[in-house]
Amino acid sequence: MKKWILMALAGAGCIAATAQKKPLDHTVYDQWQSIGKTVLSNNGKWIVYNINVQEGDDELVIQATDQSYKKVIARGYDARITGDSRTVVFRIKPLFSELRQARIKKKKPADMPRDSFAVLTLGEDRILKFPGLISYKTPKDQNEWVAGLLKNEVKEKLSYQSDKSKDSLRQVIDSLQYVINTIKPSKGDADKDSVTDFGKNNRLLLINTATGEQHYFANVSDYIFNKKGSQLLIYQTLDLKDTARSARMVLYHLTAKRTDTLLRGGNSFKNLALSDDGSRAAFIAERNARPRAPQKNYKLWYYRQGMDSATVLVDTLTRFLPKGSAVSEYGKVSFSKSGNRLLFGTAPIRPPKDTTLVDIDKVNVDIWNYKDDYLQPYQLENQKKDQEKSYMAVYDFDQSRMTQITGKALPYIYEAMESDGNYFAAVTDTGRRVASQWTGRTSKDVYRVSIKDGRVVPAVKDLDGEIRGSWMAPSGKYVLWYDNRQQHYFVFDGTAARNITAAIKTPLYDEENDVPDDPSPYGVMGWTEGDRSVLIYDRYDIWMVDPLGKQPPVNLTKNGRQKQIVYRYLSTDPEERYIRPANKSLLSTFNTENKKAGFAMLENNRLNTSLFTPQLFQEQPYYYDSASRAKNAPVYAYTKESYTQSPDLYVFNNGKELRLSATNPQQSKYNWGTAALYHWTTFSGKPATGILYRPEDFDSTKKYPVLLYFYEKLSDNLYQYIPPAPTPSRLNISFFVSRGYVVLTPDISYAIGHPAQSAYDYIVSGARDLARHAWIDTAHMGIQGQSWGGIQVAQLVTMTPMFAAAWAGAPVANMTSAYGGIRWKGGVNRQFQYEKTQSRIGATLWEKPELYIENSPLFHLPKVTTPLVIMSNDNDGAVPWYQGIELFTGMRRLGKPVWMLNYNGEEHNLVQRKNRKDISIREQQFFDWLLKGARPPRWITEGVPAVDKGINWGLEQ
Repeated sequence: MKKWILMALAGAGCIAATAQKKPLDHTVYDQWQSIGKTVLSNNGKWIVYNINVQEGDDELVIQATDQSYKKVIARGYDARITGDSRTVVFRIKPLFSELRQARIKKKKPADMPRDSFAVLTLGEDRILKFPGLISYKTPKDQNEWVAGLLKNEVKEKLSYQSDKSKDSLRQVIDSLQYVINTIKPSKGDADKDSVTDFGKNNRLLLINTATGEQHYFANVSDYIFNKKGSQLLIYQTLDLKDTARSARMVLYHLTAKRTDTLLRGGNSFKNLALSDDGSRAAFIAERNARPRAPQKNYKLWYYRQGMDSATVLVDTLTRFLPKGSAVSEYGKVSFSKSGNRLLFGTAPIRPPKDTTLVDIDKVNVDIWNYKDDYLQPYQLENQKKDQEKSYMAVYDFDQSRMTQITGKALPYIYEAMESDGNYFAAVTDTGRRVASQWTGRTSKDVYRVSIKDGRVVPAVKDLDGEIRGSWMAPSGKYVLWYDNRQQHYFVFDGTAARNITAAIKTPLYDEENDVPDDPSPYGVMGWTEGDRSVLIYDRYDIWMVDPLGKQPPVNLTKNGRQKQIVYRYLSTDPEERYIRPANKSLLSTFNTENKKAGFAMLENNRLNTSLFTPQLFQEQPYYYDSASRAKNAPVYAYTKESYTQSPDLYVFNNGKELRLSATNPQQSKYNWGTAALYHWTTFSGKPATGILYRPEDFDSTKKYPVLLYFYEKLSDNLYQYIPPAPTPSRLNISFFVSRGYVVLTPDISYAIGHPAQSAYDYIVSGARDLARHAWIDTAHMGIQGQSWGGIQVAQLVTMTPMFAAAWAGAPVANMTSAYGGIRWKGGVNRQFQYEKTQSRIGATLWEKPELYIENSPLFHLPKVTTPLVIMSNDNDGAVPWYQGIELFTGMRRLGKPVWMLNYNGEEHNLVQRKNRKDISIREQQFFDWLLKGARPPRWITEGVPAVDKGINWGLEQ
């Protein structure tokens, strides 16, 4: 058996030995590389990035952007560079083999091998390591301070590598070695005792990476820096045997090297917060005399520099707190930018759990009521979220007043990014939620809420459209939304709603929309400083719009529609609130016709292409991703790839592009492939586009089997790399192309009510057009699709006999039975999907039953001649697996060749890697059998009886 499985893993039906390069097989997956998280230093001189493998030990690369220095750290990840651009801090994972063995032994989470905490001075080789890392944090402004929480029971042994280093790091190593070896926690020590929610006896190590200064705190449960890194708020416990009395909150002043105790005693401290400058602190605490009381009573505590200790700011007796409510333990606590406001959560006090009824006497029943806002499955799916739901409140220190901003009547809040602004937006769909069952969304009332007094002013009623928190003016002055009915953007300034895009004559909504619903808007880029204008997208260009309506809209990019180039903003500063015209705003560019991409710059409201020269970035045959910019220097980092070039990391500085990484050199040993746009005309006379993939060793005098893979539109992916990887259920194009298949991925446009016929029009016409070429083996063509592509596979085999093999992942077989079902992953009903979105029927089942039957493969199974494999998993949260059962049992009764794979406990797309590897083998075996004449495996010819489950997988041929 093992011999057969190894043979399957090595790959069946290899290409003839005359090929210069070997074909990909199933053994190559694990070590195939990709670029992970990337971090640029503030001065642009250093970059840190991960090179990840699919399964195994990753690498962290620390490199100078001028390529003068490079260090590779085995298993390093989650790196950050300190604000002074001198030090990198990161985690180091245990060996993959150690983690695997721990999982095999079923060790508890607390006993699993832990990460190490590491510090390295940039440009040097010495690494300072601390085992047993729980977490580490740095200030948001990323100065030289860093704190790491370590498990105390681990015997830390510091280590470093290299023969040279600067005095600063030497000082850090020496001082920290002294701390670990000499400081022993003792009962009552102000800086050395605590308890943690993550485990007892954890200790916090605080390091100044520039000076070597260090401080040590033991038994820490939680901690947080202020933004500027001048203060550190710490939750400790002094006596592990009596946490209720010994728990305390302390504030450590990093500059003054002084610790202030803010509060002593309590069962739980949560949601720590510091103002940006560190002068104010807040947290919630539960200090009930009985630690195991059935009901917890949290209060909001507050401290300001100069106070002796923290005081209660909000409790159940606070004025303006809604009756029957209390401070929520789940609500986020945060200060506004100035520190003059404190945002927190409140929630209705829930009745204590009834402990008088024993479990065996409890009735477990779900009661469905037609008046419920949401169906029971949705309520059950969101039960924990609803139990922990809180409503935003604000405490204004200037007014010494609390204001409740949201509540049950106004449950959703959109904060202005500048939280010191006077207004937020509140949204409610109360009373209209039932309709989401068939519409997929709800109409909403939008209000502008005054932060000072909670006054609510209606902005728009019964909005059928879109509103997002990121669209709101950063100051809160304007509420912005898109109206589906009028297909324009509106703002509300507190007095009236105003259409601000009426003068723009080009569509601001999806011009290619082909679902039976209103097209979505292209969205908003952001606001300029002072809320003077808002930048809005159409399909191609960026428009600058005056919210007052006094100035006409201006097309900033101008040539996008003319040249069919899509311009989109790439935010490179997570702290950015406004788009400042004088700044160089980075844009991505994408040509919708030739699929080429690049970068451009928006500066002073004009396109600036002088920085990114045309030779480098104007319509290049690449796909660009993960763009970032150094905070204090014009240095850019990004990945670049094509179908033939594995993604690699590049930097752009002073007009020059440097390549920093070289992933997957092993690819050169394998027969890869090429990708090109392919055009044809559909049966209905429409122009069609797809991507044609051919083997690298393509020979026009030979005949090649063909696979067609489809999911709506895929041609925009022309220049994207497709690594060989075990599939979640899709077709791994690179793998099959390497093994001698030609693959076509046709784009599909749909006619409302007739998705099956539309799929036939585009897919089959593409196959017919491809068949005109002498190098196509027309007798050996197959189709593969997952989810929406899966139903189309199932439809096509009822509409044409031209395909010799078909594979459908998670297909719907019967729209009439699926229509009223549940998407178990979210708990929502499926009706909206058929009436408004992807299934594209555009009518109810009782209005147009003939359309549901027309587009359901189940009703046309007698016409099937193509062998079909179905993947339908019993934990699929999107398509109920009984749809696969209906399809399988129908074909089985009719004597049609059909197989079904049910990966137990798996989801819509396979999650577990072992299952992905298994289905990749089976998919290759199936297509090789029917399209290349390979010997079929046992699971196809004989099946695998349940009695052999877990013993024999049927992969042998």
